[in-house]
Amino acid sequence: MTLETLSINRAYGGAQGVYRHASAATGTEMTFSVFVPPHADGARLPVVWYLSGLTCTHANVTEKGEYRRLCAELGLIFVAPDTSPRGEGVPDDPDGAYDFGLGAGFYVDATEAPFATHYRMWRYVTEELPALVAAHFPADTARQSIMGHSMGGHGALTIGLTYPDRYKAVSAFSPIVAPGQVPWGHKALGGYLGADRALWRKHDAVALIEDGARLPALLVDQGDADQFLEAQLKPHLLAEACAGTVIDLTLRMQPGYDHSYYFISTFMADHLAWHARRLG
Repeated sequence: MTLETLSINRAYGGAQGVYRHASAATGTEMTFSVFVPPHADGARLPVVWYLSGLTCTHANVTEKGEYRRLCAELGLIFVAPDTSPRGEGVPDDPDGAYDFGLGAGFYVDATEAPFATHYRMWRYVTEELPALVAAHFPADTARQSIMGHSMGGHGALTIGLTYPDRYKAVSAFSPIVAPGQVPWGHKALGGYLGADRALWRKHDAVALIEDGARLPALLVDQGDADQFLEAQLKPHLLAEACAGTVIDLTLRMQPGYDHSYYFISTFMADHLAWHARRLG
């Protein structure tokens, strides 16, 4: 598995790198970032996966997430993949909308033409990229966690609920908790997976919990001034789904915060500390 280094910079005693590789999952080149904290030779470090939201690439959290200082202190590798395949021949939303196609892969493996050829983000994030990171970085694959924002929060929740033994902690910032019940999800899941809504349920956190998926705990931060709160995010649906289960949900409504990286960066340290305690 060949890896091309696009950039590498010293930060907090560690190394912030950006890398590119040819992906078998998507059939395209894919770019991602990795922060490796300072560590002793031969040490294997826990890994935090961060999934970004609509319109984003790896660069948004890499440049604005403010995670490096605490990752260096806690000894956490931080990995940020892209949000969709890109490049020549990769189909986009036919109307050029931001919520489908490029930058909006929704962390599913598409089955509908013309997207099925390249939009295999579930396989990429859960199989191919973890194998690549394990081969090239000092990652302890027995200690992994996952987090994300908005569409990436949806991805983190659904992946974490699907693989509870792999991810020791799962958290999210302003996630799409029930894509089967909101316009963003109707468009994306319908466009990628087709009209049969039964097939959507494994990519819907609320539906997964309703169908029996369990995790020990979830941490979710949501701004109460988020412009997408009522129409697209609906965190109360997650609270209702977790009620009466073994899932210990911490849902924090943060007064005055919106959907932006000002919000994410404010609470990033809380999430990383929460992950570190569970990663050991």
